[in-house]
Amino acid sequence: MEDYNQIIESLSIRYIKAQNIDILRPISIENNYEVENTLMIINNGQLKYGKQKEDAGVGDILFVPGGKMVSMTYGQNEPELISKEDFLGNKESYFLSTESIDDSSVQDSFSYVSFEAKAFDSVNFFGSLDIPAFKIRRHEEIKQVIHDINIESSKTLPGKDRMVKILTERLVVELIRHILKQGLFVEQLATNSTYFRDPRLIDLFGFIKENLSDDLSNKVLANVANVSEDYVGQYFKMLTGINPQDYIEYQRMEMAVNLLRTSKRSIHEIGKDVGYKDTAYFCRRFKMMFGIPAGKMRRRESLSA
Repeated sequence: MEDYNQIIESLSIRYIKAQNIDILRPISIENNYEVENTLMIINNGQLKYGKQKEDAGVGDILFVPGGKMVSMTYGQNEPELISKEDFLGNKESYFLSTESIDDSSVQDSFSYVSFEAKAFDSVNFFGSLDIPAFKIRRHEEIKQVIHDINIESSKTLPGKDRMVKILTERLVVELIRHILKQGLFVEQLATNSTYFRDPRLIDLFGFIKENLSDDLSNKVLANVANVSEDYVGQYFKMLTGINPQDYIEYQRMEMAVNLLRTSKRSIHEIGKDVGYKDTAYFCRRFKMMFGIPAGKMRRRESLSA
């Protein structure tokens, strides 16, 4: 248990967004992909998720880890099959953001909170577990925190940001407690608790984060970890389950998404900031990873939901 306490203490948790959503038209998105983690509770109707189209009904909570392509179907009736790009380009036709939950409404609806949870401020913790989206049945604590965050984030009271931060941290702890209590993903958690204690790996995580715009070849990484260039890729993958260059690309794209959301820098400038000298190549890789062009990722933030 002490290992898990250390993992929780290592996490930097950041609130991203929370909303209550009415589903105006049933839709199915096969290539749904988000950088951040999402916890959503179904208030009315149902959602389906994953390759097997598993059901999540009223009162169920669905966790979708960041960095995973997850098929999502919203609404009970026959859905319209659309791409992520088409959805983001016409989101207001499918989703309506509401300030509060209307218990008397017959409209299909859900509430969600999206957040980051990074170990050592570098590694997407839930993404590193390589776990699928999964359902949590009737968890009153998580349900209440999701609703509390939605209520608090809609206020303009002093201390709102601090309250949302505290509630989001509680939400993540409750989620991890549920995973541990139910004995979920035991092998993945055990692996994480092992490699998070490796100081060379922690040094690599920190170095990569601080130098995303620079050369991060295996030769450079080998010097940081003080291992041979031939071995560093094997070493990194053995501990994390992922090739170091794949990990670096994900970190670069994650930073690109954050810059698209928070700055007015051009696509060319953002590509350079995250280590891509060729803008066209950056744009191709971005669309391949997220299913939408970088420009549309920026415009999605101005939509109502």
